Amino acid sequence: MANADHGGRPEAMGATAVGAVQARVRVARLGLWLIVAILALREVAVVLGTPRGERLTDLETWVGPDGVLHVKGSLYDSTEFTGTPFGGLVLKPLTRAAEQALGWGWTFGTLLLVVVLGLVAARALPQPVSRRTSLLAAPVAISLLMLSLPVRNTLYLGQTSIMPVLLVLLGCFAVRGERASGVLIGVAAALQPTLLLFTPLLWFTGRRRAALSTGATFAACTALAWVAMPSDSYTYWVHHMAGVGLGGRADDLGNQSLHGALLRLGLTGPLEIVLFLLLGACVAALAVRRAVRYAHDGQLLLAVAVTGCAAIVVSPTAWQHQLLWVLLAVVGQVGRRASDRYVWPVAIVLVMTLPAKMMVPDKLILHPLRADLVLLAAIATAAVVPFLSRTSPYWQTPVPTQYADKVPARFRHIPLVPFLRRVISRPNLLFELLLIRVTYYAYAQIRLAAAGGSNSAGRVTAEQHGEEIHSVERALGIDIEHWANHAVVRVDWLRSFFDFYYESFHFGVPLAILAVLYWRRPVDYRWARTAIGFATVFALIGFWLYPLAPPRLMPGLGFIDTVHGPQDFTQPDYGTLTELTNQYAAMPSLHFGWSLWCGLVILILAPRWWMKALGLLHPLFTVTAIVVTGNHWVLDAVGGAAVVGAGFAVTYLFQGPRAKAVTARAEEVSSDSRAPVKDRTPS
Repeated sequence: MANADHGGRPEAMGATAVGAVQARVRVARLGLWLIVAILALREVAVVLGTPRGERLTDLETWVGPDGVLHVKGSLYDSTEFTGTPFGGLVLKPLTRAAEQALGWGWTFGTLLLVVVLGLVAARALPQPVSRRTSLLAAPVAISLLMLSLPVRNTLYLGQTSIMPVLLVLLGCFAVRGERASGVLIGVAAALQPTLLLFTPLLWFTGRRRAALSTGATFAACTALAWVAMPSDSYTYWVHHMAGVGLGGRADDLGNQSLHGALLRLGLTGPLEIVLFLLLGACVAALAVRRAVRYAHDGQLLLAVAVTGCAAIVVSPTAWQHQLLWVLLAVVGQVGRRASDRYVWPVAIVLVMTLPAKMMVPDKLILHPLRADLVLLAAIATAAVVPFLSRTSPYWQTPVPTQYADKVPARFRHIPLVPFLRRVISRPNLLFELLLIRVTYYAYAQIRLAAAGGSNSAGRVTAEQHGEEIHSVERALGIDIEHWANHAVVRVDWLRSFFDFYYESFHFGVPLAILAVLYWRRPVDYRWARTAIGFATVFALIGFWLYPLAPPRLMPGLGFIDTVHGPQDFTQPDYGTLTELTNQYAAMPSLHFGWSLWCGLVILILAPRWWMKALGLLHPLFTVTAIVVTGNHWVLDAVGGAAVVGAGFAVTYLFQGPRAKAVTARAEEVSSDSRAPVKDRTPS
């Protein structure tokens, strides 16, 4: 009995643990399906809630009462219809549908196609996958599709771009028989001719009947359209050379093909055509070769994504709603380290769900990157990114992440957050750049939106808060802003120096410190980056709750705006939201807060005393600059110091001491006990 009890207890405990895990997976799956439903309802509300004439505009252009499919002339007389003649033939029956019923049916039908596409993609994941992944893959895939810009544009404009992607995936993963598979892919190519790139993929992976069926189906569909609409077919295939020149300008930012990128770079004429053909052929050849290798490796979904991305690159026009192939590349695994494993999928999801202006700063030198971000992602997928093979030893077991020793909780009821344990290896640079850029964009948007409901109300509230701050400073005897402002104005070189310091060092110094820490001190980089991140979040809360007019925007107090020049206070909307910044985001002062963060980081980490002293000069000069230029009250600087202190405190609360300090203490203890210690700090 004792043996039975002793032997049975672990089994019971194991069964209980497995049951708990399965319960959590079921709850997570239910939550994800709920998110899918919410996203679908949101898309329906956005589309159908938009006034007529502003939604489903492309569908109206094609099959509406005055659409091109109703006219007796050519489909391409107005260049508004950019599809193939076969696409026009397929859409022709829709002209008989009632306008309202067509809008509802098209929207819900597109959503249904998105759901089917997500289900097929989830079932096509390269094996082996865990049971948890198989259960969660479908709702995650559908959610990502719903959030992606191509699907959102397709729903809003009433486009057909989901159909070719779905037909290819159905042909590769859902239907049985090579002939049926080829028929579906051939129909997709008849709607989007560059998808003929899938023919060599099928041929070189041994599915030759499917390849022949694809070519035959494409030819049959094209011939059928030629018989039914000979004039339109001649216009599309001969006069426009497979649709070249139809639709908007080819150099428009929406065209994310190689042809559009070359035109945006200023290349025209025969030189541009030759470069487009040569570069496109190279990308297509590399992509097909890579896709064949991934297909033989058991990653057919990745092979499909690679081929689809090549089709984007070589297409004369690839508008935003046609770029869904790039999102499928999220299934590829990149990187040997566990910490690198999520960088590629996160990058792809961000590129496909956020506008390029959020990803790339609006700087002249970065404009080519900003204009062609999705194209570069497609080229990288098709020809550059070294996706892991399933036979690689790193496929299932990547190099594990190194962590500092665990730190006990400092408060009885607030335990150390486990998933925020200090990592002591260098973080992935691409992920960090994406994180910094997206976080800063969010910071700028929240800061911009924090002025209040209206211009006049925002100004009144901010000026009232300014009077409150001024009164508190008078009571404390620290209202030195007016004296300092006028004293500096009298000395031209001093005024110019502080104006330059105020405008030039706010972003540059923190970014320079983060760059140096990333390169030289990766352990301390994570600590410093987290602290400034928390401080910025706390500052945003302050901007939102307490909009404050700085001294230069307080009428009647006589401050001189040394940076922006004289202002007209008689304008009712003066000083409120502008296109660049929120003028009332003053409390707390992030100018001083970030400079204080810089000074503290240098003080703690710099190896020489003169470096520490030099670092402390930055917050000193900054607090002087923000006061003498009239941009902040003294108490704003106090608020900036408070949020920085809170940022460091929360970082310590969640993550414990700096990892280097933790490992140093461990080494001291081990040295005292004369035991060998393994140095965990990276060189």
